[in-house]
Amino acid sequence: MTNDAEPPESKLTRSKQRWAREGKFLTGKITRPEEQRLPPGQHLTADWPVLDLGLLPNVTRERWRLDVHGAVEQTIYWTWPQFMAQPQTQFVSDIHCVTTWSRYDNQWEGLATRDLLAACQPREDARFVALHSYDGYTTNLALEDFAAEDALLAHSWSGKPLEQEHGGPVRLVVPHLYFWKSAKWLQRIEFLTDDAPGFWEVRGYHNRGDPWAEQRYSGD
Repeated sequence: MTNDAEPPESKLTRSKQRWAREGKFLTGKITRPEEQRLPPGQHLTADWPVLDLGLLPNVTRERWRLDVHGAVEQTIYWTWPQFMAQPQTQFVSDIHCVTTWSRYDNQWEGLATRDLLAACQPREDARFVALHSYDGYTTNLALEDFAAEDALLAHSWSGKPLEQEHGGPVRLVVPHLYFWKSAKWLQRIEFLTDDAPGFWEVRGYHNRGDPWAEQRYSGD
């Protein structure tokens, strides 16, 4: 099942576009991750807030598929059993959301992106990755960010299957970037030779999203 239609406008979408125009949540502070664990402008929470585009795709494990295509040597079409037959990795990492909350010590399990890269073998001219979700959401990453040591396609959190509201069955987790880059309800991964900004990136958000540089909006 492929869904390339963009999700409809929502109150959250309009609010976040306004924040981008106004530069809301900017602090002007500069810090370095090796000196301070909490990025500038962030506050800690023990909860895991739910943020999405107002759509909650009901994708069961039986219906879920992952397609990996584009500038790769090996195109992949995995069902759930095939995905789970790949090497499984556990990471503990922090979440930093652009809406200013952070959550420490999240326990993830899934397929490390480096193992996915070994399976699909990106071509030499591949430079970027586009993530496509079951709700129509898209986001883009540089290949080196996608290939980060602790990045993974997560199916479990804190020892339990990833809940639907948090992106289950499978979501991307790239801990060193703002969490809008970690696409929920992952459906397709497209390797590209040229960049293709996604849903939030074309609506005023930064193309990379480094929390330590406070790259929230396109002018940052």
